[in-house]
Amino acid sequence: MIQKIDAALYKSMVLSGAALLEQNKQQINDLNVFPVPDGDTGTNMSLTMNSGVAALSSDTSSTVGAASEKVAGALLRGARGNSGVILSLLFRGMAKSLRDKDEMTAADFALAMRDGVAAAYKAVMRPTEGTILTVSRLSADAASDFSAGSGDIDAMFEALLAAGDEALAATTEQNPVLKKAGVVDAGGKGYLFLMRGMLAALRGTPAEAGAAGQETKAKAEFSDFKDEDIAHTYCTEFIVSRQNVKSPEALMDFLNGIGDSIVVVDDDDIIKVHVHTDEPGSVLTQALTYGSLVTVKIENMRLQHTEMADGTDKKQDSAAEPDASCESASAAEEKPYGVVAVCAGGGMEEVFRNLGVDALVTGGQTMNPSTEDILKGIQAVPAKTVFILPNNKNIIMAAQQCDDLTDKRIVVIPSKTVPQGISAMVSFDASLSESELTEALTDACKTVHTVQVTYAARDSEFDGLHICAGEYLALLEGTLIGNGADLPALIGRVAEKLEAFSPDIITVYFGADVDEAAANGVASELSAGCPGADTVVVRGGQPVYYYMISAE
Repeated sequence: MIQKIDAALYKSMVLSGAALLEQNKQQINDLNVFPVPDGDTGTNMSLTMNSGVAALSSDTSSTVGAASEKVAGALLRGARGNSGVILSLLFRGMAKSLRDKDEMTAADFALAMRDGVAAAYKAVMRPTEGTILTVSRLSADAASDFSAGSGDIDAMFEALLAAGDEALAATTEQNPVLKKAGVVDAGGKGYLFLMRGMLAALRGTPAEAGAAGQETKAKAEFSDFKDEDIAHTYCTEFIVSRQNVKSPEALMDFLNGIGDSIVVVDDDDIIKVHVHTDEPGSVLTQALTYGSLVTVKIENMRLQHTEMADGTDKKQDSAAEPDASCESASAAEEKPYGVVAVCAGGGMEEVFRNLGVDALVTGGQTMNPSTEDILKGIQAVPAKTVFILPNNKNIIMAAQQCDDLTDKRIVVIPSKTVPQGISAMVSFDASLSESELTEALTDACKTVHTVQVTYAARDSEFDGLHICAGEYLALLEGTLIGNGADLPALIGRVAEKLEAFSPDIITVYFGADVDEAAANGVASELSAGCPGADTVVVRGGQPVYYYMISAE
């Protein structure tokens, strides 16, 4: 019976878990509703864990606490995609729990797991059940219940895996998208591979090639997190110093009762808060119960919107702008704002450069950049405040993690497609205040409807449609709107969908495998179907997608 895990064993468990995840990443990738050629969950989770493996290759930590800190730091920087970011947060919470431990018991491990789950839930403002969050939470609960009566770590892992398997099976009914496809959640599946790999090392038989997990039925995909319209008047931001042990969770609960668009970052010495509310005075009064206020910024969003609409464009007093951190200010920058954009393809890169983007990060579908990749782009920008355009829904969370890794002020605009990012840059006005500019860029993204035309990577059945490998697929905002071998007929279907938006401009960005003549033919089809719109053809050079078509 194993009752203690020391640093060496913990490192072996992490390496084994990463190995088993790597071996099974394709099985996880195959859990997609749409058979598009995207790397997705398995690849992102594996690449994230591999950053921890690389860190351990030179690690000489002699305590579990130090080793877990090493792993967590590497995962945070190497996190790719939403699933990778959540995985890194699970390990980050564990590391904080284990910080002072030379070795750990079953109870220590179970508590660390629960702290990791808390960190992950805290970072996701609208958690969706039936995902990796659910599976990790119920696994941690089972580990905690078992460790309360036994110190047998091996048996504890069996208990948490049994609970995890049960939770994974239930995800099919919890998530409507998974239920429609009749499959389990990919992130939860990957998490259990990781746990099984850790158990293998615990038993002295680290994961080897060919280690198996249970097969799943077919393909699945995470649902989008939908942004909610701002319903409150005041954008309230502040930093409060930590002068007592009062839990920031209570502040989160309070804010949830009187506002939305909430972000609460709990650091060792400070708490950083952003909230939209009608009661900023109540918010600040509550904040003072934690310590003294370091910076405060309150802006009337309704007034700003009115001023922008009528062209008066009155600015807030610059003295009200808070520092990005209560630590020492960074050296003077060359300009107040800079922009980092994520894209792939020479044409797309040229478009963004011409629009004034300071740094480009190569990535997108099939190749989500890591937090570290995005951070390098941020550090290369000579500006105090850096706006990030992820241009893919699966890159947004990785970009958000950069906020804790740099002294620069980071603003992530939730652009989910490259055309949305381009529209945001067209509306970029450096004379606006940060909050005005953030609102303008976010609003610009909302005016763009994007159709992506790609190919089916495999045979599939979805929503009553039979999809054959190699045929064309058209997705509007990620939703399948047509498929088939006849491209002109499919483009006709696309035009029909876009005409419903009454667009003024349609832009056809053609990919690396398409010539301009073919793209002009597609543009002609769209013009015929949308006679009220001007149609433009641009060389994008993007991989994976034959065409990205934007309608504004």
